[in-house]
Amino acid sequence: MYSGDARIAALGRLFATAGYEAATPPVLQPVDIFLDLAGEDLRRRLFLTTGEDGQELCLRPDFTIPIARHYLHQGDAGRHASYSYAGPVFRHRAGQPSETLQAGVESIGRTDEEQADADMLRLALDASAQLNPKQPRIRIGDEGLFTAVLEALDIPVVWRRRLRDVFGERNRLDATIARMSADDAKPDSKLGFLAALEGQDPKAAVAVVEDLLSIAGIEAVGGRSAHEIAERFLEQAALSNGSGVSKDVTDRLTSYLNISGPPPLRAVETLDHFARETGLNIDASIQKLAKRTDMMSKHGIDIDALEYSGDFGRRLDYYTGFVFEMHDQPTAHLGQYIGGGRYDKLINLLGAEQAVPAVGFTIWLNRIGAEAIA
Repeated sequence: MYSGDARIAALGRLFATAGYEAATPPVLQPVDIFLDLAGEDLRRRLFLTTGEDGQELCLRPDFTIPIARHYLHQGDAGRHASYSYAGPVFRHRAGQPSETLQAGVESIGRTDEEQADADMLRLALDASAQLNPKQPRIRIGDEGLFTAVLEALDIPVVWRRRLRDVFGERNRLDATIARMSADDAKPDSKLGFLAALEGQDPKAAVAVVEDLLSIAGIEAVGGRSAHEIAERFLEQAALSNGSGVSKDVTDRLTSYLNISGPPPLRAVETLDHFARETGLNIDASIQKLAKRTDMMSKHGIDIDALEYSGDFGRRLDYYTGFVFEMHDQPTAHLGQYIGGGRYDKLINLLGAEQAVPAVGFTIWLNRIGAEAIA
């Protein structure tokens, strides 16, 4: 464990007592893994270099992906393993240091998902107590419930992917919902090739368009990256093919996103009412939220102190379920000082043959306490 900060030592003892093995993934990591999982736009925020073999590398920008790679290198995918970590990460951030300290844990391979989620939040709260937040605010959400709502509304695949991409940024989410309205659909014969891609796997379709833009030497237009341009083309193709979305659907989606602020027990009641009123079959996802909430309560967690938000997400493809973050009011402008959740797709995306359940959290030590930089 990194020993340059007294808080790290205290957290290390807490994590070790909870059964987490300390791991130290390499500082140098392959760039392509991060870009594949977080998007090409991340490149401008990375510290890049090149290995002797010509491979493009970067200084470690976070720990979750390196720890997941470490897990795969240590044994068979699917086994249960628990890791803790602490050390510097490197990323260009406006108004903040480019090198910062992070600590955290990752639990990989547990199949009792709701219990594992509750255990993780309990440990995160214990870690938070070590940092003495002045006015903590704890927010929770559920990526799986959002996905279930999109599927129940039968939203076209291209729009589901776009909504998932911006989930967690309410302004961009609202703008996407407005764009996918069927009222905006205007057939355009110039979109013939792109329209042919609509209905195909969205990620593969976007990759095709990005490749075409690259061949044409187009990297950015009007401040938009090639990826953003490709996404916009696919959106227009969907509208051209009549794959817009009715106002009734967008209204019901917005109603779900507006379920924000109540503690989880009241959120379960609100969601039950929402499902009955809208006719959406999301009962299984609501039951998972209810079961997780019950387990949190049994862990001694003050459920009334948690805020459920329907529009809260982590903005990365591999998150799949329960998510949470903690803010300290005096330093809230810096972002969450603890954030985490369930990411069952990550191990599979890194090369495992099957999905492997995983949940964890990260602590940003520069965002809390006397050392927080305003």
